[in-house]
Amino acid sequence: MTAAPVVQPHTALVTGASKGIGAAIARELHAQGLTVVVHFNSDRSAAELIAAKLGDRVHLAGGDLSAAGGPQRVWDAAVAAVGRVDVLVNNAGAWLSSPVDDAEAWATGWQRNLALNLQAPADLSRLAIEHFAGRGGVIVNITSRSAHRGDDADHLAYGAAKGGLLALTRGIARGYAQQGVLAYAVSPAWVATELAAGEELEKLAATLPLGEVTPPEEVAAVVGFLASGRARHATGTTIDVTGADYVR
Repeated sequence: MTAAPVVQPHTALVTGASKGIGAAIARELHAQGLTVVVHFNSDRSAAELIAAKLGDRVHLAGGDLSAAGGPQRVWDAAVAAVGRVDVLVNNAGAWLSSPVDDAEAWATGWQRNLALNLQAPADLSRLAIEHFAGRGGVIVNITSRSAHRGDDADHLAYGAAKGGLLALTRGIARGYAQQGVLAYAVSPAWVATELAAGEELEKLAATLPLGEVTPPEEVAAVVGFLASGRARHATGTTIDVTGADYVR
């Protein structure tokens, strides 16, 4: 059997990178010497601020990944900017409700969750697999502890979508390792971003084994290691970053 190609990462596309975990991942990969495409949905000013702070080797790609054709447009913009993408980090997502007691909100919630949290990263992964042909590449999917344990009653669709993303990651790893495509999942719990700040952050921290909410930089550090190509034989792995809040 011919050995799989070994990728030497030089470029990365990070989705949802204008703030939070995605911004931290963009900073981490840039610090490792990669050229980074920072994807944003609507907050161009935040993405431009990140690009300004990082300096060179940064490109922007805007677009709604949940819209029809959105993933293709974002991917095309990334390839146009850097020529060759070596690392895809599917970070963009949202914790969207799908309440059982409201039929319309339930249907909308499922549609929105599946479109953004599963279909979009699946579409980008397909494009990446084709793009990586013959030379390899890395896909890192940001899932959630909800992928393992499920989510609360109002967010059943979110947990299901993240569970699907976890299964997708494992399938890519098994199906495309021989082509040099490495796929990993990173599953955080609560992370100290705009969604959890101030007094709410303190309350959350008090309930956690480490007594603090996970900094986004720690999630980014894990992604940076996986994206480096130094853990090829860990392809298919999921790394939990929960501060022991959820242990498997």
